[in-house]
Amino acid sequence: MKNRFDLIIFDWDGTLINSIDWIAHCLQKAGQMYGQFIPELQEAKNVIGLSIHHAMQTLFPEADNATLEKLVECYSQEYFSKQLSRDDFFPGVYDMLLHLKQSGFQLAVATGKNRLGLEKALTATGTRDLFCVTRCADETASKPDPKMLHEIMGYTNIAQHRTLMVGDSVHDLQMAINAQIASVAVLCGSHTEDFLQQYNPLACLQQPTELLNFI
Repeated sequence: MKNRFDLIIFDWDGTLINSIDWIAHCLQKAGQMYGQFIPELQEAKNVIGLSIHHAMQTLFPEADNATLEKLVECYSQEYFSKQLSRDDFFPGVYDMLLHLKQSGFQLAVATGKNRLGLEKALTATGTRDLFCVTRCADETASKPDPKMLHEIMGYTNIAQHRTLMVGDSVHDLQMAINAQIASVAVLCGSHTEDFLQQYNPLACLQQPTELLNFI
């Protein structure tokens, strides 16, 4: 795999940041607050990576638009009640990103977070300068639509065959398939290896830092 890729696009939650259980909790809390069926932990994890509105519609299909807006607002309030820091990265992730950038790779983020959420996360972790471009679900199409990947590749002028998507969920891997780019799965987030293998990633890594030995 050496020298195969120029652009590495990372998902954020569950791929770089150890946040999946917290996000699932916030989704469950929103459902509880507004009298909805409280999803099981894995049900909540299954929608992480989608835009928050898409996630809420999937979890609570019978909720009307007004209730969905309240669910989103409750989720956001709960989520931002926790202060994020670089310590929330999976072990070694910051040094990995720094090494990849210094080695000449272009790095990007494609996330289901909204722009406000990602900007807060980039500031809290001090990583904004490590990424040449980022895309969020509220400024383009939600995963697994490939639009955000096409936009990133267009911005960097890097071809599909030189681009790698790294993610922890089926939404990430399906988006990569839809964009006709290669993917690598990490097993520290939303979905299990058996589930992710169905989407034919080049590899399933236990931790994101194993990427350094892979590429």
